[in-house]
Amino acid sequence: MIDVLVVDDDFRVADVHAAYVAKIPGFRVTGTVHTAAQALAALERHPADLVLLDHHLPDENGLALVRRLREAGIGCDVMMVSAARDVSTVHAAMQHGALQYLVKPFSFAGLRDKLTGYAELRHALAGPAAREACQDEVDRMFAALRTAASPVASLPKGHSAPTTDLVIGALRRAGRPLSAQEVADETGLSRSTAQRYLKQLARDSRLRLSLRYGDTGRPEHRYLLAAR
Repeated sequence: MIDVLVVDDDFRVADVHAAYVAKIPGFRVTGTVHTAAQALAALERHPADLVLLDHHLPDENGLALVRRLREAGIGCDVMMVSAARDVSTVHAAMQHGALQYLVKPFSFAGLRDKLTGYAELRHALAGPAAREACQDEVDRMFAALRTAASPVASLPKGHSAPTTDLVIGALRRAGRPLSAQEVADETGLSRSTAQRYLKQLARDSRLRLSLRYGDTGRPEHRYLLAAR
């Protein structure tokens, strides 16, 4: 389980965000707090993996709190949430190491996509800390947050968003190039349906296509999520 602390000065909004998080498999809310001081105390008592952090807090802003957390040696990940849309605030959040920045108000689907990407990043980082990563692994790590959050392009007739998400999810879990048959086996779709969606996603530049030549000499099309 991924432990999440929700920090928001508005009690009602904090409860809504906590309810959103609790609905997503693999995530658990460890608490909701409403000030920077409460957040720091909560994290000292019970470290969390991720802080869903409002920027506007009554005692200090979220960016100042992130600095204090790093100075205290608290290494939790941070996802900023704010109604502030100015580029300077967004840039500052990036400089302070925020993994994502959600503009309020956001929907359950918007948060779900961000948290799904975060879970994929943690999965990509799993394993011994000292191991070395190849370039493809590094690309997948950097792409994990962005890929899950990227909007689905306008779909052609006969294509649905849920099936598109199903195909993308299979490729993301695999973390390696898959053929249409392998995607079909993973998702329960027919091979022809899997191939149709894979070709469309490749045309939309969301997948990278490669060829593998087998004993027959005929190339097999294989698909990998494109780094974004």
